[in-house]
Amino acid sequence: MSRPSFTRVLLKLSGESLAGAQGYGINPQIITTIAQEIREVVDLGVQLALVIGGGNIFRGLAASSKGMDRASADYMGMLATMINSLAMQDALEKAGVPTRVQSAIAMQEVAEPYIRRRAMRHLEKGRVVIFGAGTGNPYFTTDTAASLRAMEINAQVILKGTKVDGVYSADPKKDPAAVKFPELTYIDVLNRGLQVMDATATSLCMDNKLPIIIFDLTTEGNIKKVITGEEIGTIVQGE
Repeated sequence: MSRPSFTRVLLKLSGESLAGAQGYGINPQIITTIAQEIREVVDLGVQLALVIGGGNIFRGLAASSKGMDRASADYMGMLATMINSLAMQDALEKAGVPTRVQSAIAMQEVAEPYIRRRAMRHLEKGRVVIFGAGTGNPYFTTDTAASLRAMEINAQVILKGTKVDGVYSADPKKDPAAVKFPELTYIDVLNRGLQVMDATATSLCMDNKLPIIIFDLTTEGNIKKVITGEEIGTIVQGE
């Protein structure tokens, strides 16, 4: 059996990754597959936390660009992340993985409030913790929420699951000459404006020396491969 390279990780999933080919909403088949992969990782003894975006349901930034108040739009986006979090909790529980959802916005009927020490205790007991509602503040993305929560729970790495197998110099679907980077520094990402995470999230990781691995979530088995140290995707770290 492969040995994990990390003992505590934060996995960041985009909302779009749950939608699959339909482009919106939640595809039950995809969420079940992700839950099965997470179960394999948890069975290795890895402590896993999750942050899921809400772009498959509602995008605050897109709505604000069309005239909606930015803060209101962002709060709606946070509620979208909670819908995804509860869907993922259901899929994980069905796969036999004990799970807790913690929300940055109080909604005690459906989720625990975010309490750092309680989250750490859940992880130590082998439960997957899903952090919903972003940071609880407008103007911050779920990428920033993932970086912040990863620092708070002392995660060793952020794994960012996307539809692409790493970071490229350009969009590989549009530009056949696009080059994949196996490794980047935080400064490279910020200077080149590469779409790894937003600048706030990247700067936070840089300040706290937290590596980010960007990998293709759509290929089955990749979550386990990344955690067991296979060199797939792109790693962003210091010099």
